[in-house]
Amino acid sequence: MDKMDQVLNRRDFINKVGIAATALAISPGYGFGNIPKAARKIHIGIIGGRFGAGFQFHEHPNCIVEAVSDLRTDRREGLMKVYKCSKSYESLEKLILDPKVEAVFIATPAPDHANHVIASLKAGKHVLCAVPAAMTLEECSEILNVVQETGLTYMMAETSTYKQGMITARKLYKEGKFGNIFSAAAEYNHPGLEELYFENGKPTWRHGLPPMHYPTHCTSFLIGLTGERLTQVSCMGWGDDSPILKNNSFKNPFWNETAFFKTDKGNPFRVEVNWKGALLETERAEWRGDKMSFYYPREGNKEFTMVKVSDKMGQDDAGFKHIQNSVESFKVPSWWATDMLPEPLRHNSGHEGSHTFITHEFIDSILSNRKPEVDIYEAIAYTAPGIVAHQSALKNGEYMKIPSFDKIIR
Repeated sequence: MDKMDQVLNRRDFINKVGIAATALAISPGYGFGNIPKAARKIHIGIIGGRFGAGFQFHEHPNCIVEAVSDLRTDRREGLMKVYKCSKSYESLEKLILDPKVEAVFIATPAPDHANHVIASLKAGKHVLCAVPAAMTLEECSEILNVVQETGLTYMMAETSTYKQGMITARKLYKEGKFGNIFSAAAEYNHPGLEELYFENGKPTWRHGLPPMHYPTHCTSFLIGLTGERLTQVSCMGWGDDSPILKNNSFKNPFWNETAFFKTDKGNPFRVEVNWKGALLETERAEWRGDKMSFYYPREGNKEFTMVKVSDKMGQDDAGFKHIQNSVESFKVPSWWATDMLPEPLRHNSGHEGSHTFITHEFIDSILSNRKPEVDIYEAIAYTAPGIVAHQSALKNGEYMKIPSFDKIIR
């Protein structure tokens, strides 16, 4: 679903769908208490035929793809083929009225996420949503309120959280290998995105998108590892004389943005999101600890770098003696091939093997009646710092505080 001009005003949309759907929908959590987890199957609807077609719900032993939806006929047909599903709807509004659908995966354009998530929750559906969670701080609050009111499962489908390198970093962190992580950095370089700014001569939702409105591929690398919250930020942006930057719905003048965050532990975290330039296409992070550091490879290099503190003496190229840390290449395991996943999902998938993990985490969190790893609070913690960072860039790097949404519920 790419056409912003077909998206309804949020409040009109929610009122239209929410009132009608509430009468039809019952929270999917009810009525299944006596059914063994192994026998239970979640009936899911897939909404959005681009990103939405890249997951494995039809392979999960506890899931049935009940229906699919997209505004475009060709994409609806594509979803039906991928998920071997015979039922389709022309819109999200219609799909969420289906009483057989218990949960939805929302893979629609980012500016529609808040609108679609809120409507789906009010219709009694558990929600998995593509990134980012929202476009504004107000939308973050709105989604949080509805999640709290409904008590339904909300999960954000952040791929970086389940990349094989990130899973490895989390295991190393839990084992105490890093010691204290005193700084970190992440970058998401996706040059050439302007090719996606138009479709059939009309602007798409990506047209002029502020880089820091798409921060979660980076922010998740630290927040998803240590649990730290980003509390303050100074951000700078770069743009040129492109007509795209002179006239877009976001009023965004930047192709690239670099943010310097401060965490609630007082640590620095540098984040770069870049759309244009002579860039290595990459999505990577590096974590620096007082015992060990861990570096994601650059594009084209599959091996990570691990640096460990040692007491070995060495000398630099000028002949000066100093303690020399050990540096070694590290190949991360293929975690997708292990019992971390149900047997049918033990294969590689999109975004460094993350899609099967996202599929399983969402389904299992519903079955187990537990919060998913990237629940609403984590989703906002990943998303909101980027929104504030872009505001900082518009004010020439002004140092700004990032509001905490955790205190609302904790």
